[in-house]
Amino acid sequence: MGFSMFVTWVLVGVLMGVLAERVMKRGGYGLKKDITLGLVGAIGGSWLFRAIGPFPEAGIIAMAFVAAVGAAIPIIAQRTLMTTELPGDDKTAVWKWGFGAVLVVAVLWMTLGPTPKPTATAAVIEDKTYAVTPAAMKVKAGIVTGEVTEMKVAERVEQGSGRITGAAKLTARLRLTNSSTNQTVRLVGGKILYVDTKGQPIKFDDTRADPTLKFSSERLDPGQETTESLDVDFPAEALKANRLARIRLDLAYVPSPYKEETLNLAVSIGEPK
Repeated sequence: MGFSMFVTWVLVGVLMGVLAERVMKRGGYGLKKDITLGLVGAIGGSWLFRAIGPFPEAGIIAMAFVAAVGAAIPIIAQRTLMTTELPGDDKTAVWKWGFGAVLVVAVLWMTLGPTPKPTATAAVIEDKTYAVTPAAMKVKAGIVTGEVTEMKVAERVEQGSGRITGAAKLTARLRLTNSSTNQTVRLVGGKILYVDTKGQPIKFDDTRADPTLKFSSERLDPGQETTESLDVDFPAEALKANRLARIRLDLAYVPSPYKEETLNLAVSIGEPK
């Protein structure tokens, strides 16, 4: 039960008490007693209706009607079973009618006024991960060898609706080693292509281009290695079943002779000063 629903019950109960005192002038115990009976009937009857009634989720308009009926029952019962002949008080007639008018406006606003929109809840975003098989493999490009590990593809989606909020990405770890014993390597860059079962590159469905690679360590001496973290775009078309056949890495590097020369420096040590 919301706060606005309870306030509606109270306003309807008070309004029914005021109307009873004005319309059913004879037989009552005064305005205060009529309002009390109206409140007891409206709140009690509405609560019972929601608790054990056939429509526990009834709207505010329906519940205002139920509250009015509930308030009328004890008022009518009092007039019928415990009637009195107290004289009316005409001096307070203007105040009573004014008070009743205010209650009528309040009840109409609560029942027919604009319903506040529920506060929007933040969407829950989660990563949808696709396994890459195999997740690791050896690579070799001339004198540069290495290994690609921890390959996986993930995209960001909205929980429940499945709406894609972040384009798919390929992540992996790339380890490269200069296997030469007499050449050094300068890594220029790389490019990744996604190839389908017909040997054709899979294009991106938007303005994105084939991802390129830049290396944090550009120079590799003989036996030296570098490890790079890959986090590159992945085409949505490649997520379809039996669409992707292989991932191609075009690696560009410049080899150059690696020489070690021995230099002899003739020196002598003088006396300390």
